[in-house]
Amino acid sequence: MKPLTYRHTRIACYGAYVTQAIINNLAPLLFTIFQRRFGVTLEEVGSLILINFTAQIFVDLAAARFADKIGYRNGMVIAHLFCIAGLAFLVVLPQILPSAFAGLLIAVIIYAVGGGYIEVLISPLVDSLPGEEKEKAMSLLHSFYCWGQAAVVLISTLLIWGLGESFWFLLPVLWALLPLCNTFLCAKVPVIEPKEQSHQPIPFKMLLKNKLFLIAVLMMLAAGASEMGMSQWSSLFAEKGLQVSKLMGDLLGPFLFAIFMAVGRTLYGFYGHKINLKNALLLCGLLCILCYGVTALSLNPLLSLAGCAVCGFGVSLLWPGTLSVTARGIPTGGTAMFGLLAVAGDMGCALGPFLTGQVSGFSQSLPVAAELCQSFGITLEQFGLKAGLAAALLFPILLVVGVLCFKRQKAPLDS
Repeated sequence: MKPLTYRHTRIACYGAYVTQAIINNLAPLLFTIFQRRFGVTLEEVGSLILINFTAQIFVDLAAARFADKIGYRNGMVIAHLFCIAGLAFLVVLPQILPSAFAGLLIAVIIYAVGGGYIEVLISPLVDSLPGEEKEKAMSLLHSFYCWGQAAVVLISTLLIWGLGESFWFLLPVLWALLPLCNTFLCAKVPVIEPKEQSHQPIPFKMLLKNKLFLIAVLMMLAAGASEMGMSQWSSLFAEKGLQVSKLMGDLLGPFLFAIFMAVGRTLYGFYGHKINLKNALLLCGLLCILCYGVTALSLNPLLSLAGCAVCGFGVSLLWPGTLSVTARGIPTGGTAMFGLLAVAGDMGCALGPFLTGQVSGFSQSLPVAAELCQSFGITLEQFGLKAGLAAALLFPILLVVGVLCFKRQKAPLDS
């Protein structure tokens, strides 16, 4: 058997990001099943998304301090084991505990630990591998999250449709096989551990005082919020706007969004060496603003859906691109820097859908809402969703402001 190389390390990292896509996107596809089978309320089901990202935030914060001591290899194995356990508990615990919601909650927290740890470890690990085209490697890495998200949505939706809801328990078990296989690969591939790297990471306190890093934190928060603000509501938006089934809503909403996001990251991964990254980030931010505006303001359901889908292309570079320009600007940031940026990104992932939902609910209660709905020929729920997405325009605007601040920086940031 030939010895494993750094190419296999990258493959293991790609598998880790597909694993993260599984734990972030599988449970939301099963929410309506959980409601019908376990009597879980809509509020409880919705809170599982917030719990998932909140748990990941705490893991990001903790891992930013101790991940270097544990090392990349041990951390990768531990993270995958948590993901496998959480997916298994997602099937078992709701059926054996007195409270099904408590079972779901425990399972979500367990696999969120694994997902948060993956987010902290994989980006700096890929950045440490030999090779000059760091931005290309980072964008390709993050494209696998998108392809994983698209695969989870498509395969899971079709399996539920083909087998029936009573076989939902097969999905977490089947999807757990991928992190199980990847665990063995992670345990064998070569890695450059933090203690073996040529530079000493910048002290934690100094990192928090770095203006460039603070700009990157703002950009990561805006990137996470821009991505999840549209992605998490896209299925419901497609269902209500086009009056289609949940199956078609999932395929027209989150699936199309994920495909466009994956295409954007993959294209940059192959051709990014010819493109100025900061200019690409600026254009993506402006495209996000346009897509959010079209989705929120257009009265044509198909045009709104197109804005929702193309927004996936707009957000494609925001997260990996911000990581890349920050790594270039602060080359001694280390795992702590990537961990804190992951915290900011996960905070945005929680904040974006939350703000959209809160504004959506509040706007429907306004006295003028019914009159506006009658004037524009839309339902009250459609009006609320559009109002929520209009409010979420704040995040791509913040991202553009952050990129403009980055572009003012001098070498080593200049492309």
